[in-house]
Amino acid sequence: MRSKFDRQLVQLNDMLQDMGAHIERAIAMVKQALLDSDVGIANKIIELEDDIDQKEKEIEALCLKLLLQQQPVAKDLRLVSAALKMITDMERIGDQATDISEIVVEGAIIPDSIKKEQFAQMADATIEMVSKSIAAFVEQDLQIAKYVIKRDDKVDDLFDDIKKSLIDLIHADSENGEQAISLLMIAKYFERIGDHAVNIAKWARFSITGRKKTGESKNSAS
Repeated sequence: MRSKFDRQLVQLNDMLQDMGAHIERAIAMVKQALLDSDVGIANKIIELEDDIDQKEKEIEALCLKLLLQQQPVAKDLRLVSAALKMITDMERIGDQATDISEIVVEGAIIPDSIKKEQFAQMADATIEMVSKSIAAFVEQDLQIAKYVIKRDDKVDDLFDDIKKSLIDLIHADSENGEQAISLLMIAKYFERIGDHAVNIAKWARFSITGRKKTGESKNSAS
């Protein structure tokens, strides 16, 4: 019975990594769509959301199967419970990549006065956070989880920098207001992706330590 449970846990880890790879791909594609104003790529991301949603359902089904059939206790129960929580955040990351894509499709363009590199850095930072947060769970590595939680400060700083640049853009010419709002929404979605990666890292931490820390700024696994 234990060997079967262990095999299913390996399967769970593989499925989480696969879903994570799809999410990372979606963020990378949305980065390219935004920087290149490529509506074609943006539309492909919207289509990719269905795959991410399906993977969430498959992982959820496996977790429920493990809970009902294997009736895990202690650390095993924490692992399955944390995975169930994680996939909610993972699915929402896919949603937010789609939200950015839809704004790009609607015509959001980064003007020359705004540094594209800031958006690129936000995307790259969130991709790293998503990848490492899932790795923290799969590898049961507390140090990786802590790294992801601290890394969120970088994403927040980039958001603040972009917001200041967009305020300057509006001050320079009020006609830039609509475009600035669209770009601010994009930056906010990237920031939320970072927040969800932090939540995943916190659930990974919970699966390792069995403790939930309180008093932290992010939700869900705080």
